[in-house]
Amino acid sequence: MVLALTVCGLVVLLVVVGLFVFGLRRRLIQRSGGTFDCSLRWDVPEKTDTSGKGWSYGVARYNGDRVEWYRVFSYAYRPRRTLERASIEVAGRRLPEGEEELALLSDAVILVCLHRGTRLELAMSEDALTGFLAWLEAAPPGQRVNVA
Repeated sequence: MVLALTVCGLVVLLVVVGLFVFGLRRRLIQRSGGTFDCSLRWDVPEKTDTSGKGWSYGVARYNGDRVEWYRVFSYAYRPRRTLERASIEVAGRRLPEGEEELALLSDAVILVCLHRGTRLELAMSEDALTGFLAWLEAAPPGQRVNVA
């Protein structure tokens, strides 16, 4: 009985510590500001896939001329993907369709982009999209920015 209670207590403690670390990591990422909720689908085929597969929920952070994207359900402190402003080409935008509506946040707009030849999709709120497009267009003089 004592062993079962000890094991249960340790399991509960590990879950609480794990959740605390998730929250602490997100707080550290957001500490410098310029963050927004952003789902990402990397290496997307040309044909639009509305199955909802491949989306990862995350947090993006502006860092100079880069956007750093972090997975929400990860303990890594380094970004999973880094997108350079000069390498991003916006190919279009669309609303979620089919099962994507269930996989993404309710107010999401999908931005279809190319980054160094890789096709990707970013899903974010309309406000975050406005900020992202403004950030893209605010490139320093002499940099080429492709916004469709």
